[in-house]
Amino acid sequence: MKTGVIDVGGGMRGVYGAGIFDYCMENSIQFDYGAGVSAGSANIVSYLAGQYHRNYSYYIEYSVRKEYMGFGNYLKTRNFINLDYIYGTLSNSGGEYPLDYEAAKNSGKEFVIVATNARTGKPHYFTMADLRQDDYGPIKCSSCVPVVNRPYPYKGRYYYDGGISDPIPYKKAFEDGCDRLVVILTRPRDFLRTTKNDKRLSLLIRHKYPESAKRLAQRASLYNNQLKGAIKLEKEGKLIIIAPESIEGLGTLKSSNTDGLIKLYDMGKKDAVKIKRFLHRQNS
Repeated sequence: MKTGVIDVGGGMRGVYGAGIFDYCMENSIQFDYGAGVSAGSANIVSYLAGQYHRNYSYYIEYSVRKEYMGFGNYLKTRNFINLDYIYGTLSNSGGEYPLDYEAAKNSGKEFVIVATNARTGKPHYFTMADLRQDDYGPIKCSSCVPVVNRPYPYKGRYYYDGGISDPIPYKKAFEDGCDRLVVILTRPRDFLRTTKNDKRLSLLIRHKYPESAKRLAQRASLYNNQLKGAIKLEKEGKLIIIAPESIEGLGTLKSSNTDGLIKLYDMGKKDAVKIKRFLHRQNS
């Protein structure tokens, strides 16, 4: 059976997924396929590279730096999150904690990185073949949060976070041949998005990127419908949803709550045991 994993990301809440993947590495749990959205793509590529605890360092240690994200960055560049610092300065071969690109590339696993084409508002699916040593542009594209960041330019096109066009990409994973899936959420499984904030924020980009603005305004409906679909498939035994009971007060861009980050990471490691049980049942 072809086993896939989806990590939906969620900014700093992505530390929950980091805990899950560290558990998987500790327990030799293998996936044939990974689809990452936003920070979820960074979690998965470190897992494919076999770099245990690497993501922990980014969420817990590096995220508090002013270079990582903050209003200082926004005032200088109109980008609250410094994607070039995170996935360039820190991650490149000469960086403080480089990605083992060769190990990820040679893992033999399929890797899909979900981004949104800023002009069309449609999802764009990068793959491992789009990554190069010290060129992790697709992960930057996938992690480019609308409004707080300008769309990320990459190879002549502009991209936003994949979460506004395909937030829980289980349909893509099944289309790519997966037989069973593990879906990592970073909010409680009964959480439903509301439209108020998204509609307000969409007004700030609708002049230059009207199609992405439409996607942003409709994000709540899309996420909620995809979540309902995933829950239905879970009841049918085709996937399992792993989600935290609490997000410990964390938001997408809140890095100062170190205790909350550590608790959510630990929660991910604890909850990941459900994956082992799910795969065992499927193999029986």
